[in-house]
Order: sequence, then C-alpha cells, then structure tokens
Amino acid sequence: MVGETSPSALWYDAPMNLDEYEVWYKSTYRGASSAFTVMVMIFSDLLAMMLSIGIGFFLVNLYDYSAINFRSFVGYWPYIPVFILIFQMLSLYPGTSLAPAEELRLLFIGSFIAHGGIIFSRYIEDGELDYITVALAVSYIASTGVFLSSRAFFRFLWSKSRLGGIATAIYGGGEMGRMIVDKLVDHKTLGYRPVVILDDDVGTGDEYRGIPIVHDAYSGQEIVRRTGLKMAVVAMGHLKRKDLVRLVNNSVSAFRHSILIPDFFGITAIWVSARDFNGILGLATTQRLKKPANLFIKRTIDLSIVVVGGLVILPFLLLIALCIRLTSKGPAIYGHKRIGVNGKRFVTYKFRTMVSDADARLRELLARDPQARKEWEESAKIKNDPRITGFGKFLRKTSLDEFPQLINVLKGEMSLVGPRPIVDAEIDKYGEDFARIFSVKPGISGLWQVSGRSETNYADRVSFDTYYMQNWSVWLDLWVLHKTISVVVAGKGAY
Repeated sequence: MVGETSPSALWYDAPMNLDEYEVWYKSTYRGASSAFTVMVMIFSDLLAMMLSIGIGFFLVNLYDYSAINFRSFVGYWPYIPVFILIFQMLSLYPGTSLAPAEELRLLFIGSFIAHGGIIFSRYIEDGELDYITVALAVSYIASTGVFLSSRAFFRFLWSKSRLGGIATAIYGGGEMGRMIVDKLVDHKTLGYRPVVILDDDVGTGDEYRGIPIVHDAYSGQEIVRRTGLKMAVVAMGHLKRKDLVRLVNNSVSAFRHSILIPDFFGITAIWVSARDFNGILGLATTQRLKKPANLFIKRTIDLSIVVVGGLVILPFLLLIALCIRLTSKGPAIYGHKRIGVNGKRFVTYKFRTMVSDADARLRELLARDPQARKEWEESAKIKNDPRITGFGKFLRKTSLDEFPQLINVLKGEMSLVGPRPIVDAEIDKYGEDFARIFSVKPGISGLWQVSGRSETNYADRVSFDTYYMQNWSVWLDLWVLHKTISVVVAGKGAY
C-alpha cells in the first residue's frame, strides 16, 4: 500500500527513469481505478437503499403488523436503477474529494427525488395514500443517515484494499506537493492514491513516503501512455504564471482529470464562485456566518433539536445526575467560565467528572510533573488525569458530560455546532486568529471534535474552525452532528 513501503525497501538507488517507473507501477498499482471506486459506491448505495426501505416497512409493521407484509419490501428492487441514475446525475459517483456537507446535501436531494417519485407513481396507479406510502416516507427520513453511514463504512473497507483509491500523479515534490501526498496517504478514504511525483528539481530526492519522484515534470503524456493514469493533482504554487500555463498545456492536459491546488491556504471555502474582471479571474467568497439570515436559520435548528431532543432524553439526564451524586461528593453539574462570541465570558455547564477540589490538585500536579505540564500547555488536556473520578471517566469517554451545555444553547450562549469554547489561558494559543474565530458562537460539537478531538493541536483547531466559518451551511452542521455520533460511540480522542 502507498505509504507503507519504506525508502530502503525500494529496489532502485538512483533517479528513476520512465522505463523503470513503468515496471514499478504495473507491479504495484495495477487495478487501482475510478471504475472500482464507482462500483464500491454503487454497491454501498444499493445496500443502503434497501436497508432504508426495510426500516420503513419494519417500523410500520411494528406499529400495525397487519397493515403491510414486511417481506414485500424486497419487491421494490426494480426501483434500484432509479436511485443510481439520480445519484449519477447529481455527480455522486465516484464522489471522491466531494466535501462531506455537499455529499450529504446531494444524498438528501437525490433520495427525496427518488422516494418522491416512487410515492407519486404509486398514487397515480392506486389513487390513494396507504401504509406503504407511510413506510416509504419513513424510509426517506432514515435514508440520508443510512447512505452516509454505508458510504463511510465502504470507503473504510476499500481504503484498506490494494484496489482502493484512484491512482493519481502528483505534480510537485516541494512543500505543497508533499503536503498533498501526506493528506492522501494518511487519509486514504479521500479516495486518491499517489503513485508518482513529477518534479524537475532533483533536490526533491528520488522518493517520498515510498512514492517515486520522476524528475521530468513534462513527461505527463508519456506516463499516461505507459500506465493509463487518468488523474493528476498539480501542487506547484511556486511556479510563475507562464510556467504553470506551459506545464498544464504540455503535460497535465494529457490526463483525463486534473485538480489544481491554489497557493493560498488561508482561503478554505468550497462555496467559491468565479468573477470575471474583464478577462481576469477572481474568486468570490462569503463569510457565511456573518449573514443574519444564516444566523436565524442556525438558531432555529438549534432550538428545534434541543427542545424536542431534550424532552426525550430528560429522564436519562436525571439518572446521570443521580449517579454522580451517589459516586462522589459535590454537585452533579459543574459550571466553568469560558469565552464565547466576541470574547464575552459566560458559564458553561457540564456534568461534574472531577473531584471537588480539582483546581487545587491541578496546580499541585503541574508543579511536580513536567510531562503533565507539557501536555497541559499544548492542549489544556492531560491524559490519565488523576482528578477525574471513576464515573467521570465513563462520562468523558462517551461525551455524556457535555449534555448540560444544552442549557447554554437554550440561553443563546452556544450553538450545537461551532468552535470549541476556551478558557482565558488559551487565548494566546490562537494568536491573531482569536478575534475572527470567536466572532461566532462556540459549539458543543465542531469539526475539531469529529476530527481527532483531544488529539488535535491548536494549529489544527484553528484550521478546522476557519474551514467551518468559511464553509458553513445547514448541511455542514447536520454532517458534523451525524459524525459526532460515530466519534462518541468510538470514544476516539476523548479524555
């Protein structure tokens, strides 16, 4: 697999020519293609579709076992091509590099069209709305989450396969190119598998992370002819405009598909639109959480979920509070001052997971334990924190300690999704990014929580929060909430 071959294991010890590369590629990557990726995603969607319909029929049958024949849901297999055709029209295949929020939006729309078409066709045929109609409506409600979960599961499986991922050429062996390689190698579920790096600069070496570097950036046509590669990523931001145009015209154009990585990492918005300034290309972005209409929509969603969901889980929360009181001294809910929108201080609520004199014990621990002090300075967290109670460890591992923050959401101090609320001591960690990031409400969950949680550093958190602010949408919030469930269940990065 890419990234698993050590430099010492490579059979060449000099700059690789195209003849050697052709032999190396065909012996290592034969079979990695977009066609396989498409087949995996189609199979995933087929299973998800039948599971969604099965859920709908099962729940209706559970309500009234005589209403419909539960086993008859398999009779809806003729509608499978309809789902696949609609998803194809929405560019959900192969779906690689598709932003998660955009994938959720397209699945929501595609499923609505497909389910709506089935319901409408049955109504035209039978002239009535029956229990099967209800079952299909339930299927639609469940389908988006089922499709997302199924796709995530199969992406994970195919990323472990030698056939998984689209074989990709990377233009650029410098800092930007290596950063792209790192992302694709470390996050195989992105769907692209680097198989060659093209760079004229011999100073970039002969390989990077087991991937050969061919020192001929203009060999694109020859590589395509020899290997059949169809995808290229251009990450050579250091090139002058005329050199980049020449490279694209004479080498990159040989690939069927190509992606150009711009050299401005401060802008991470996927909601970018082109502007024409009389022949000059401009990229327009919007701080989406600065729009009053978007803030109103976000607030409405927060209140709707908290009010309805809070009433459902209230007995469970009372049980947790009782367990805390029975297992350790002190109140069940702990209030702590945090920094919110525009730097305003407010009290966040959590279930108490520490001993009552936790602050004093922290000062003592940091004074005598250099390793603990280092961890605290880096992330304001300490693994194996001795202040945490036995039941508190369970609450933190499952993130159940966060539930009282629903009170903060009701009060308008927090949102369900947003940047992590921080303490005063953490302000300096954010540097000049602090004012921008905390111009919006902090959230109970967020991109950093579903992307490593306590294992991420402050630079990563700033990056995640910046991306969130520049790309906010209802779909991104819903995706984060969906992802939060799987992260909490796995207990990844929580301590």
